[in-house]
Amino acid sequence: MTDLPRALELKSEHFDDVYFSVHDGLAESRYVFLQGNNLPERLQDFKTEEFVIAETGFGTGLNFLVFLQSWQGFKNKNKPKRFKYISFEKFPLTKDYIRENLSYWKEELGDVLDDYLSIYPDIINQEKYVLPIGDDGELILIFGDVNEEMPKLQDKVDCWFLDGFKPSCNPDMWSKTVFQNMARLSNPNATFATFTAAGFVRRGLQDAGFDVQKVKGYGRKREMCVGTYQGNKS
Repeated sequence: MTDLPRALELKSEHFDDVYFSVHDGLAESRYVFLQGNNLPERLQDFKTEEFVIAETGFGTGLNFLVFLQSWQGFKNKNKPKRFKYISFEKFPLTKDYIRENLSYWKEELGDVLDDYLSIYPDIINQEKYVLPIGDDGELILIFGDVNEEMPKLQDKVDCWFLDGFKPSCNPDMWSKTVFQNMARLSNPNATFATFTAAGFVRRGLQDAGFDVQKVKGYGRKREMCVGTYQGNKS
């Protein structure tokens, strides 16, 4: 495992935490969020026409790019016809900043990076952007506090990417409000994956009706959590 250049230790000025692993954020995203949610295997015979992912903490959009590249490369005829990717971000980054900090993976990400940058807002002046992705997808960016914005959401979700900085740095995002709304929005057997194994996060998800399991984390991180929605226990 080769660490990224020091220049790519991209850190949030608000939370004093990095946006992605310095031990290769692209590989970490694939491991935590694709493998953690058992994608694309779950899409091989999905029973509805649209697959919906919701994410807490959009950041640079790296997780979205990992999913999009996997989606476009997955040719199984039984996969859903469309996807919707909904992501919350309280402190959106500028397009130039994202371009600069994802350029390290330009060759590996290929066209999906250029396509993404071509639709990302040049100036952030709205709370919500609905961005078409080709003929079969939609990226919905919701800029605001997830505790205020998630309760407004009505879309039923099949898969959760729980990102958004470690709980010790950003405890407000890992809240009862978020966990309860995840339960409200989850389709039966919706999955989640997250890089953290913090005890209060596990308990919050369990109280909301998720089966939570600790599994091996990426790289030098000992543990992370994955799970499935089993039904509201309240």
